[in-house]
Amino acid sequence: MKTAAVFLDRDGTINVDTGYLGDPADVALIDGAAEAVAALNRAGIKAIVISNQSGVGRGFFTDADAARVTERLVELLAQAGARLDGMYYCPHRPDEDCRCRKPRTGLVEAAAAEHGIDLERSCVIGDKASDIGLARNLGINSALVLTGNGRADLPRISPPPEFVANDLREAAGWAIKTVMRGKTAARGLKS
Repeated sequence: MKTAAVFLDRDGTINVDTGYLGDPADVALIDGAAEAVAALNRAGIKAIVISNQSGVGRGFFTDADAARVTERLVELLAQAGARLDGMYYCPHRPDEDCRCRKPRTGLVEAAAAEHGIDLERSCVIGDKASDIGLARNLGINSALVLTGNGRADLPRISPPPEFVANDLREAAGWAIKTVMRGKTAARGLKS
């Protein structure tokens, strides 16, 4: 049986966005983020990170650096009793026209196949217009967090996300209720 997932952006949603994060020493969780991921875990909803990391393609840091950042993020979450079920990132520059860079759906499609995810019961949470665009392209609901770039991006997102949250903790609460009600298909996109 397929399961639901919340596809989470990383920088600005779970951890502080320092801009091209390539050093694990710079990983810092946003207040309440670990508790939010742990709440998804307890609800039986997969927590899967989908992240654009063009710093690799731009040569700012390597794949190995990105892996160390992921290890540090996983470690910090584990210290608070939270776990990620998957971590997928696009290493390409925006001009490379790949199918994995958000708002394109390639990474989510790979995660859904690998983890047996029912996309129609899933949703996206992030802090950027590209996260909301990803949800639109998948035909599922989204929540924009006002941490990271959320406050700046909100006015230019049309149509708006289904939910706007102060932070990941608030967005995770919305996602759990939405998934449990089985109402994740975005307005007018999928039934």
